[in-house]
Formats: sequence, C-alpha cells, structure tokens
Amino acid sequence: MPNRLAGESSPYLLQHSENPVAWFPWGEEALEKARAEDRPILLSIGYSACHWCHVMEHESFEDPAIAAVMNELFISIKVDREERPDIDQIYMKAVQSMTGSGGWPLTAFLTPEAVPYYGGTYFPPVPRHGMPSFTQVLRAAGSAYRDRPDDVRSAGTQLLAALRQSSAVASNKDSAPGEAALDMAFRALSNRYDPVHGGFGQAPKFPQPVTLELLLRHHLRTGDQTALEMPVHTLRRMAAGGIRDHLGGGFHRYSVDARWLVPHFEKMLYDNALLVRAFLDAFRVTGSDDLREVTEHTLDYVAADLRAPEGGFLSARDADSEGEEGTFYVWRPEEIDAHLTPDDAAAFKRLYDVTVGGNFEGRNILHLPHESAPIARALGVNEVDFLDRMKRARGRLLEVRAERIAPFRDDKVLTSWNAMMVRAFAETGATLGRWDYVAIAQTAGDFLWTSMRPGGQLMRTFREGNAKIPAFLEDYAALGNAFVSLHAATLESRWLDATREVVDEMLSRFYSEADGVFYDTAEGGEELILRPRDPMDNATPSGTSLAAELLLRCAPIFEVDAYREKALSIFAGDAEALTSFGPAFGRMLSAIDRSLASPVEIAIVGARNSEGTRALIRAAHADFGRNVTIVGCAPGDAAPGVPLLKDRGLVDGRPAAYVCRGYACRLPVTRPEEVAAEIRALDDGPGS
Repeated sequence: MPNRLAGESSPYLLQHSENPVAWFPWGEEALEKARAEDRPILLSIGYSACHWCHVMEHESFEDPAIAAVMNELFISIKVDREERPDIDQIYMKAVQSMTGSGGWPLTAFLTPEAVPYYGGTYFPPVPRHGMPSFTQVLRAAGSAYRDRPDDVRSAGTQLLAALRQSSAVASNKDSAPGEAALDMAFRALSNRYDPVHGGFGQAPKFPQPVTLELLLRHHLRTGDQTALEMPVHTLRRMAAGGIRDHLGGGFHRYSVDARWLVPHFEKMLYDNALLVRAFLDAFRVTGSDDLREVTEHTLDYVAADLRAPEGGFLSARDADSEGEEGTFYVWRPEEIDAHLTPDDAAAFKRLYDVTVGGNFEGRNILHLPHESAPIARALGVNEVDFLDRMKRARGRLLEVRAERIAPFRDDKVLTSWNAMMVRAFAETGATLGRWDYVAIAQTAGDFLWTSMRPGGQLMRTFREGNAKIPAFLEDYAALGNAFVSLHAATLESRWLDATREVVDEMLSRFYSEADGVFYDTAEGGEELILRPRDPMDNATPSGTSLAAELLLRCAPIFEVDAYREKALSIFAGDAEALTSFGPAFGRMLSAIDRSLASPVEIAIVGARNSEGTRALIRAAHADFGRNVTIVGCAPGDAAPGVPLLKDRGLVDGRPAAYVCRGYACRLPVTRPEEVAAEIRALDDGPGS
C-alpha cells in the first residue's frame, strides 16, 4: 500500500511512496505523532537526481525487513531538500558538526522535539568497508533514545546551542570588508588552483561558477592577467571535458576526477544557469567565440529539454537510466560506426577519444582531449570542413541517443533556480542579440510573477498546476535580480515595478533591523528548532549574497540609499568570516566588489523591440562591468521612481542612450559604437 508520501507533489517524495517504510512528509502530523508516542524521528533528506539516494532507497527503503525496523523504532520523515532548503540546512549542519562530513542522502536521528542527536549520510544494507549496516545504525540510534533519553536530550541541547552560536551575528559591525578581503580571497584561490586542468583542488571537482565570476572581477579591478587566465582556462577545460554533454548541451553536476572527464551525470538547472553567466562574462571580457558558443549551446539545451509547458523551467535530469549511472550518455565504438560513414566515424572517434577499451566502465564519455586543428591536418582535411562534418555527426548521434531510455526528469519548478535561469537567458540574449532568448526569459518571468504567486504571496515550488511552500530568502532575492536583468534586456517598466515589490517584501519578511542581517526564512514563518541563516555560497549563491547583490543593483535605479546601506551592513556583520574564509563567499565578495566600483549608469530611450533600440541595448550589455546599471523606457513613458529616466527622450527622433556616472550624464548618443566609447570614457581602468 502507498504510504503518506503518495499525496505529495515532489517527484522525489513520490518515488518513495511505494516503499514499505511508513514515511511521513515533514509536517505537524508526523511531529505530533512522535511527541505523542515519545518516539524518535528518522529524518531522511535527498533529491531526485541524487545517485546515492537511489542506491539507498533500492538497498534499504525497499527492503521489507529493514523497513520493519524503521517502522518499529521511529517515525520516519522524508524531505526533498530542493523543496525545503531550510530543513536541509539545519540538519546538514548538525550532521556535519557531529561527524565532520555531510552529503546526500542525509540521515539524521532526532528526538520527538526534532532536535538531532545522531546522523550520517549513506549507510549500506550490510557492513561494508568499515561502515556499519543501516540496520545496525537503526538499532543503535533507537536504543540510545529508549535506554538513555536524558543523555540523548542533553547531547541534543548542546548541539543545538552550538548550531545557534555558529549562525549568530557578529558583534563587531563597524565597517564592511574592502579590497583587502578581495585580495586575500584571490591569494587563497591562487594557492588551490590547478594550472593544468583548471579548477581548484583535486578530485572531485565542482564548477564553482561564482568563484570564476569573482576572479573575473579581480582581473577587472586590478588588471592582473592571472586572474583572467584562471577562470578562462577552467571554463575551457570544463567545456572540453566529459562534464559537458557534447551532443545535447549543458553540464553535469561535477567531476569525480581532477580533469573533468568522468562526471556524476545528473544535470541541474541551477548549475547550467550559473555556468551560462560565467561563460557569458568570460566572453564579454575576452571576446573569444569558443566561450560564446558554449554559452549558446547550454541555453539551447535548456530551452529544448528543461522548459515547462507553463513557461518555467524544470529542475533536473537524473544521472541514472536503465538502472545504471551514465548509460544514456556513453558510447561504444561500434555504435558510432553503425550510424556514421566510415570516414566520419573514424574522425569522430579520434576527436572525441572513443576507444575500444573506453574511459568509463568499458564505454566512452565523449570529451575533447586535443585541439581540432592538428587532427584535421593529420587527416589531411580543411579544419573548417572538418568541424562542419563533426557538427553533422553530433546531430546524427544526438538523434540516435534520443531513441534510448532517457534519465528521469524532475518536473517541479523552483522559484530561485528559475530566476537564475531567467537572468541567464535575459543577459545572454541582450548581449548577443539573441532576442529569442529574451522572449524565453520573459515567458518564464511572467510565469514566476503569476503562477508562483497565488493570492499575491510568492511560493517556492510548483508542479501540476499547484504552487506551494512559502518562498525563502533565496527565492525573493534571485527573483528580484532576474527582474532587474529582464528590464535591462527589454526596457519594460513592469519588470522594475515587480522588482520594487519583491525588494520591499524581501526586506519586510527576511531582514532583521536589530541584527542588520537577512535570515533565510521569513519572520513569523514555520517554527523550526532554529531560524536558519547561512551567508556562505555553496552550489548556488546564498540568499544573503543574492539579497546584497539585489540591493546594490536597485539602489541606483530607485535612488534609495537605504538599499545600499543595508547591503553594507550585511558585509560588516559577516566581516570576520568574509575575511578569513573568502573563497567560500564568492558571490558575496562579488557584491562587495560591486559596492567598491565606480558606478556606470546607462539610460536608454527608444521604441521597444525596434532595431535601433535593440542595438543600443546590446551595446550597453557588451562589456562585463563591475557596477553597471541599465534602465530604459519607450519615448513618452512615465518612469516614476526611476530618476535615471527623468526628462530623457529621443535625439532627432532616434533611440538614444545616456551614459552617466553618479547621475551625472554625458551627452546622449544614438549609435552602438558611441555607447561603448562613452562607457570607456567613464572607465578609470583597474582600481576604478
């Protein structure tokens, strides 16, 4: 019989609805039952694209004997970490404090009051490699609470006090960190940088796009060429590696090796959103077409595979298909031979390093270990013709791959991840003149501002026509940033109206005037064992980082000094951590860099969607500026609350751009090349 998860909307929870475990979703029913029966709670947290979550489900949660032990000893609660990042954050920190490590699936044992007292991650069904079996862990955790409840509660109370202390606001908030903190972070990253393969540290390697953004900013601030070479080389090595899907486009989650060859094959929406902007920014700094091509290839993948019928974006593609990880993506030589001409098959296998022995469990992950030019020369063909043949070969093999059983797709829509992708589409479209991308961003933005706000309250998740779970700080902050970028790409005032509403609600719900910081959950929201606050940037930027960035972007648009002051108070409140552990705060330090840079404001007036106006929009987006604000309107439109647009108009009947610094504007220009010249005239170069 299905358990209580059968009534949930999360695909991850629904995957467990047929388990013999008497799962509860997180909620008052489960918590009250635990208190009433004085039974400990087994909390299991994961997500649909998590390979080891699937492994543990198959090995343990589908096993009637193990399920019987769980049902006897515990109230078992299953949580989708993507739906409830607040719960995940609290109990992940608890397990990390207890064990020194964390990850998913997360397994935590709680008192009936939901206070953690023991935990871990994956546990095998039988003792293995020095690890106890899951049944042994269950019985030990159950007997600990049954036989020593006072000791367990005491230990839990101490752990809870430590967790509260770790998230406490620093008392010294005299000033925000400045260039010294940025320089220290750069030195720390330089020491960890892998000059051969790119990236930081050894295996496993994660893309870390917010870190790459920080390095690009360091280059623009200081002129240091190393700070440019590090992110560009890293991006190119990732683009050549197996972490990238060379046929369909997009990037997998991370690489298990140091050279980006063998990935964990899940594809996450947020990874691709953040990587698109990293590649785009690197292109804007360097002008290198290979970086632009990867940017477009990634967005084309998202548009083809991860768009929801309602207009938003779906969350993820699983790593597994047909019961194995990576099966959908790997190739044997004979499969390629069967679908390409002999010459094209030989060339393709050479270019993408496809061999009989393979590089992944006897099969081949496509990657580019060598440049194409020497291969073309060795084959005695023109490189342009060679690349054209390989493009057609990729198209043919993509058709063949489409006939395979595809990995599971998590079709829930998450506000913050969608907002990140909206921003990626909008900024790329405006930069490259891909107005089809801007249209995709607008459709998704409309969806987020309507379907994700039933009754006017922003929600976290949407699936099958229903939005639920009140949004978190990261949702509001990411959405506001997306709307700022949508306005810059379209000049539609409605996006600024929506931005102002998002910012003011974000401040009222999540900002503490007393502490001078943001919390990740809303004031007056669901009461958990503590109110989570984590400014550290992880796989995605933290809600605090996104909020600080949004406030700094909005301050010059609406001329509200309080927005900037609140951002600076955030930096000051976490000054010690930002200075000591800079690389863990990539987006936050990028926001600090924005606050230190001389502002450049660009106001564009012109008929929306006209060729002339779009040319000016594209010129305004052409460079990756450290602190650039782009606003605009159609001629004659009122722009209340946007001082930069006051008294702006066409010039000789043509669309015009006004390039300003600190609201002091130069003469308006009407040609794209003049926009670039005006921006350069206001750019003081490194150190500005």
